[in-house]
Amino acid sequence: MPDQPHSTTDFLSQVTGVIEQNLANEQFGVTELADAMHMSRSNLLRKVKKETNLSVSQLISQVRLKRAMHLLRTTGMNVSEVSHEVGFNSTSYFIKCFREYYGYPPGETDNHPESEPLPEPAPRRTHWGKWVAIGVAGALLVSALIYIVWVRDSSQALDKSIAVLPFKNESNDSTNVYLINGLMESTLLNLQKIKDLRVISRTSSEKYRHSSKSIPEMARELNVNYFVEGSGQKIGNQILLNIQLIEAASDRPLWSSHFKREVKDIFQLQQEIAKRIAEEIKAVITPDEEQRINKKPTANLVAYDLFLQGSNRQALGSPEDLEAAIGYFRQAIAEDPEFALAYAEIAICYYYLEIYQAEKKHLVELSANADKAFLYDSRLGESLVAKAVSYLSRKEYNEAVPYLEKALEYNPNSSSIIAMLSDFYSMYSLNTGKYLEYALKGIQLDVAAMDSATASYSYLRLGNALVQNGFVDESLKYIDLSIQLKPDNPFSRYVRAFVRFAKTRDAAETRNLLLAEFKKDTTRFDILQDIGKVSYYMRDFEGAAHYYQRFIDIRKARQLDVYRHENMIMGYVMNQVGRRQEGAELISDYKAYIDADRSIYKHLGLSAYYAYQGDQEKSVEEMKLFAAEDNVQYWIFAFIDDDPLFESITKNSAFKKYLDESKAKFWRSHDALKETLDEKGLL
Repeated sequence: MPDQPHSTTDFLSQVTGVIEQNLANEQFGVTELADAMHMSRSNLLRKVKKETNLSVSQLISQVRLKRAMHLLRTTGMNVSEVSHEVGFNSTSYFIKCFREYYGYPPGETDNHPESEPLPEPAPRRTHWGKWVAIGVAGALLVSALIYIVWVRDSSQALDKSIAVLPFKNESNDSTNVYLINGLMESTLLNLQKIKDLRVISRTSSEKYRHSSKSIPEMARELNVNYFVEGSGQKIGNQILLNIQLIEAASDRPLWSSHFKREVKDIFQLQQEIAKRIAEEIKAVITPDEEQRINKKPTANLVAYDLFLQGSNRQALGSPEDLEAAIGYFRQAIAEDPEFALAYAEIAICYYYLEIYQAEKKHLVELSANADKAFLYDSRLGESLVAKAVSYLSRKEYNEAVPYLEKALEYNPNSSSIIAMLSDFYSMYSLNTGKYLEYALKGIQLDVAAMDSATASYSYLRLGNALVQNGFVDESLKYIDLSIQLKPDNPFSRYVRAFVRFAKTRDAAETRNLLLAEFKKDTTRFDILQDIGKVSYYMRDFEGAAHYYQRFIDIRKARQLDVYRHENMIMGYVMNQVGRRQEGAELISDYKAYIDADRSIYKHLGLSAYYAYQGDQEKSVEEMKLFAAEDNVQYWIFAFIDDDPLFESITKNSAFKKYLDESKAKFWRSHDALKETLDEKGLL
């Protein structure tokens, strides 16, 4: 049955009324509102966006915050009480949202008269748009982050920076390794929950597992002030563990302890270690953080032992190890059917097992495990990540973002979540501003490991984010640093080839650079596809068809659901070389893809399609719609003038007008950002 029409006033009044009736329910979101309004999710999203220019999540948040303001002004409730009353179970998150909306924290409400004009809330950075041209407000935020990262030298490093070195198994029984690794991992994860600390990632620390380097040498490489060392063994039902907190500069132990505990006390042991370390370096642990540290993942020790064995296999990362890990996690759940963390890790394992597969054989199991993880512990970071990846697997990208961002709030030092958000905004949500923000955050955590793969990838992300905002020279600087740190990084020179094109516009050079990278690894179908694409821009259609066919063969053989957005170009190329049936099939698939596309690039894709079909009127109309979009990537303008698909319409005055409008809009945003960065001496 179709949704019933509503007048704008009645509709918004009904929506607001339903939200207000459910304010205290933190889990009340888009789905629940759609059900209450007897509307489909898609229609609700579309109508709210049309009437308010807000997402449904933003509207719910605003209703909650306005109610919070009313309660703060008219009742004697404190900030924490108001927070829970309006559906924010995290007071710190409520304060953050309130400050972002009103411009001051809730504790300062009495200092601002009720008659004071409500500040125009800063537009929430959209979760969609791969290469967003950042506005002035966004520029201020991003430039502040850049300032923190770029101008801080090693002498200004946070004095609460810490690395947890791999613990050593002192037992002759190698089967106990998983337990010692589990204690190391739990120490790291508990410390990562403390926002007042800067905790170097496990990836950066792991390279020192068999290293003979001294503490001062490692400190110089990691740029941290403290190290945690540990060693231990399990004897019968007892855990023997030695822990040291070391001041890096002097190689002097600040605190050390020898623990002898029953296995049943393993959780108390994990909690005590993290708290003692934080206490020694005077790190502030908030009540919410302490609550998360104190939370036991399960009361069943057999289940937890199985979970640790699964985690040990999961960390190895191969498909075989992920399958083995799932087996252990399932055994753990058989022991404790409400083991949220085990459900979450099963979902995450399934996600990485099938991340590039067109056919998701385990989608039902992934979603079911994510739902159970969230059911049994909705405030667990891993449960939130599991929910996020379940949406990603179903291509419901806009639903994943809040879960990832909330997970980062609960685990502010988690470089894995930051990396996922960074990659998410570069590949799925298509938001250059967010991509740059999380690339910078990743560097803040991992750039200290200057000779590590992690640092190389962090600089690569930053370089990629910079070029997407039109900062070509700055991008080259950081990508070159990425290569310097890890010469065999398989992606840095690949991205650099395109950044060079942005600087020189020399397509032949770009193709040669890509061919050189492909020769190093002939399984790289992503490079193969781009060699075909550059050949297409060079009008070398025979060469393009050759490389595209190799790519298509790999895509079919591996059943990969990738690069469908490139099928229009591939189809065009096949038609140019006389392979019209293949061309028609590719173009038909592209049309189905672009019709279902919900990104800001849908209208550009349709404009290209209609230009190819010779329907200039429709092509111009779609370009007009595209010109209305605010968040467009730099690469669009780097390539579009030489795109053969648009060759037949570039002289159309209306088409050119709308394309020029889109370009001008991008460069205005770019210039605003550049001005801010120049003022701080960053460019």
